[in-house]
Amino acid sequence: MSYHFNFAPILAQWPLLLSGIGLGLLLALVSIAIGSLLGLVVAFATRAPSRWLASLAFAWISVLRNLPILVIVLFLFFGMPQLGLSLDKISSFIVALSLYTSAYMAEVFRAGLLSVPPGLIEAGQAIGLTRSRIQRDIVLPIMFRNALPAFGNNFVSLFKDTSLAATIAVPELTYYARKINSETFRVIEVWLVASLLYIVCCYAITLILRALEKRLVLEAN
Repeated sequence: MSYHFNFAPILAQWPLLLSGIGLGLLLALVSIAIGSLLGLVVAFATRAPSRWLASLAFAWISVLRNLPILVIVLFLFFGMPQLGLSLDKISSFIVALSLYTSAYMAEVFRAGLLSVPPGLIEAGQAIGLTRSRIQRDIVLPIMFRNALPAFGNNFVSLFKDTSLAATIAVPELTYYARKINSETFRVIEVWLVASLLYIVCCYAITLILRALEKRLVLEAN
């Protein structure tokens, strides 16, 4: 069996692939920002004195972590209009990805909160710091620094999950790869190029986050 590779039809569509990567990164950035804010609230709620609030937070985490993200995407885009709430496909996907991410980020932040040494909090109380200042000046900086490696892993996974947006015709990288595939029939070349682009982007994101992590560690020391 012989196969003659021909990447010319793929390279001719390079602008589409680049725009797909750009939209994928934008979807991931917006979703990680919203998901992190929600996750932070949920993480603090798990440690709330109120038992019902803590139970609600754990239920949020449990439900969203045990749902496939594709089910959430399809439910929000196709199901919610039946209930009178209709969003465009990009907004719908961002909402789905943000909700899904919030559960994982809540666990990341909760682990970060548990890693804060109680002695530091007691020291803050001993010198008369208010509860809000202890949270702002002691707890949050340590929590964020300890959560950064897991945050980076979540962001890389989130960027890869943006490929699911193609199922509701959001024009990101996988959507354009499928489109070029159907127009050129260069199946192997299209998906090789798309795979390479995903690998390069994820590796670049990992390098950036590791550099940020090292810088924060150096500043802390």
